[in-house]
Amino acid sequence: MIVMNRFAAAVLGAALLVFGHAALAQPKPSAEAIDMAKQIVTLKGGDTLFASLIPGVIEQGKAMFEQQNPALGKDLSTVAAKLRTDLAPRVNELNDQIARTYATHFTEGELKELLAFYKSPVGRKMTAEEPKAIQEGMMFAQEWSTKFSDEVLRKFREEMKKKGHDL
Repeated sequence: MIVMNRFAAAVLGAALLVFGHAALAQPKPSAEAIDMAKQIVTLKGGDTLFASLIPGVIEQGKAMFEQQNPALGKDLSTVAAKLRTDLAPRVNELNDQIARTYATHFTEGELKELLAFYKSPVGRKMTAEEPKAIQEGMMFAQEWSTKFSDEVLRKFREEMKKKGHDL
């Protein structure tokens, strides 16, 4: 159960990073704003971001029960397949809430502009290329931070050596 909660928390945490969180004092968005936000979330690929959440949680549950009793593997697989089918529509609850949250952060006018942007050729390219650019940027940042850390440690050693300490 703890594994499932951690998995769900990780996915939901990623969602909040991607889509932000609703402030408690935000006004309730209109149906039009929510509809535009749903379209934006879909165009940005947000709806597919959660596609693996339900199957992942089900597989975690199956693995937990299978670990407790490996002899139940076949029956657990059958139940897991049924649950994936039965519970798949529940992803709509999550997608709807993400869109609602998104709609609380933008006015209808802003949502209309965002929707036009994400439907445009450059918006579609942004959606396709941004994850790659972010991944490359993160890889560069990781490499850079490792080199920077080495430099900082070297400088610590140099400065501490001047003070008579060997680190």
